[in-house]
Amino acid sequence: MMAPRLAHADSIFQAMAKAYQNNPDLNAARAGLRATDEGVAIAKSGLRPQIAASLGIQSSRDTGNLSTTVTGVDENSQPTRRTVQLGAVTTNSATAGITLTQPIFDGFQTLNNVRAAKSNVFVGRQQLRGTEISILQAAAQAYTNVGRDKQIVQIRRESLDFLREQLNAADARLKVGEGTRTDVAQARAQLAATRASLQSAIAQEASSEAVYRQIVGTAPSGIQFPPTRTKYVPNSLSTALSVGREENPDILAAQYSVDAQGYQVKSAEGALLPGVNLQGSVDTNNNGITETTVGASVNIPIYQGGAVTGQIRQAKELLGQQRIQVDSTRRQVDQNITSTWSQYQAFKANISAQRESIDAAKLALNGVVEERKVGQSTTLDVLDQQQILLNNQETLVTAQANAAVYGYMLLAYMGRLTVPRLDLNVPNYDPKVHYEETKDRWYGLRTVDGR
Repeated sequence: MMAPRLAHADSIFQAMAKAYQNNPDLNAARAGLRATDEGVAIAKSGLRPQIAASLGIQSSRDTGNLSTTVTGVDENSQPTRRTVQLGAVTTNSATAGITLTQPIFDGFQTLNNVRAAKSNVFVGRQQLRGTEISILQAAAQAYTNVGRDKQIVQIRRESLDFLREQLNAADARLKVGEGTRTDVAQARAQLAATRASLQSAIAQEASSEAVYRQIVGTAPSGIQFPPTRTKYVPNSLSTALSVGREENPDILAAQYSVDAQGYQVKSAEGALLPGVNLQGSVDTNNNGITETTVGASVNIPIYQGGAVTGQIRQAKELLGQQRIQVDSTRRQVDQNITSTWSQYQAFKANISAQRESIDAAKLALNGVVEERKVGQSTTLDVLDQQQILLNNQETLVTAQANAAVYGYMLLAYMGRLTVPRLDLNVPNYDPKVHYEETKDRWYGLRTVDGR
């Protein structure tokens, strides 16, 4: 009976794989990186030829006091001269031309702009990697939360069944004169409270399932709890810190930002150097006259009102800010890893403790039930012991869920909660493919995918 259901059950790794393919936030981040890739082609245009065509049409109309002298002979064959007033005169002209401008030298601004754009691509890749890690971690947490809530609902259902039995037993003892109305009232009150807590747990389960659908893209099916513990969690805090400092995407993105800003400083300084352009043009008018011009120009900056030097100083300050940001990000990652590691170890220890507590609570509950049969314990004692067992069971489930969540969170801060590291059965998105296809494009309105 269980085989068909298990065949369609989702593991925590399948949930992460679905989120990797379907999550809209992740797809939006990929589109953003593709837009960043275009910055390299844009930067390279700085030293490419610029071609422009021009077409001019001009019509002039002169309505002034224009006249002309007409000569001739009269009837006596004598020469004559007379002045004739002319009307408005319209003159039409047209010109067409094409101009080509080829930058030769721009103070290395284009070169450094291209390098900065490439560094920004590396920044974007790390930011995308960070988004991927966040989505996978969110999927793991959503999966675990659904499993936790389902377990709590099941525990409270079983507790409700137990309390119904206790209420029936209290009623039976009251009828034969062995119990009291207080016992019945206490059992009924506990039953009502547990029924209310069950409805609360069901509502929480529905809420967790909604979050799961939002992140993963499908409804949860056959959640396995506790989820599989990943083998990639390191055995020591020092190892986790070392890996995090080398592979955390936030740290790597901050380091690439330093490179990008360093090239921006050099580009700003290039505005103080001379610029050389080669220009040629061909112009033709409606009279068939063609004029060809070829020349070169050298622009030597002398003083720009202080704007360029201000931009250089600004770029240097931003570079200093980026360098400081690397240290700040590294410290934040260290703090996150240390805190998560401590919580992870605490929850693992709590699991063992809670299992022992549950075993003890079950023995105690069975003992109190037997004692009540011989009059040594009351119904209230049974209800209290049942509540202790219920609390221990729910605490164990919560500890198991938290241990799983913090384990994957630790991998996320280390930068290792990725598709290749987890060997997820899903194609890995390679941002290099789009970059290689677009970095050297000279022309084209369509994107690489045809839009």
